[in-house]
Amino acid sequence: MFAKLVLASASPRRLDLLRQTGIEPDAVVPADIDETPLKAETPDKHALRVAVEKVRAVAPANPDAFVLAADTVVGCGRRILPKAEDEATARRCLELISGRRHRVLGGIALIAPDGRMATRLVESAVVFKRLSVGEIDAYLASGEWQGKAGGYAIQGRAAAYIRFLSGSYSNVVGLSLYDVHQMLAGFGWQGSAPP
Repeated sequence: MFAKLVLASASPRRLDLLRQTGIEPDAVVPADIDETPLKAETPDKHALRVAVEKVRAVAPANPDAFVLAADTVVGCGRRILPKAEDEATARRCLELISGRRHRVLGGIALIAPDGRMATRLVESAVVFKRLSVGEIDAYLASGEWQGKAGGYAIQGRAAAYIRFLSGSYSNVVGLSLYDVHQMLAGFGWQGSAPP
């Protein structure tokens, strides 16, 4: 089915990831929703709920399009690590995941023009080496942590600290490309109509 694809995300990483596999959204429409975790909400439930809320916020204004939304959450145990907006938050995140296994949960939601909705939750496990104070200081000085869930970007300098990864690498970056392609194919999306 030829139809437009709308990416309901403000993340430049998600757009770059889609382009990497030949998908060029017709529009990027960030969803304006409150992403604050609910009381006692676990990382997996939070990632999926926020993805669904994003897609539902953008779909009504784009009734003839496939609308794709996602959310990425870094979880350490039952704790949801924040998006690092300041250096102190990034430092706390890095100290917490240093030498420990944590999970990256990717919630994906897709709505088709006929109103069908599909969701997926993708989980990747990541283990950082034990970080020295100097390594944390150097990473913070790079500024790469800004706005990143859990205070790091696997596709950048933090890759040197990752001892183990199980699951989707692109999920840790911000969007599981395998799952998105499967979901779009399952709904019969064939790309946008030729000009």
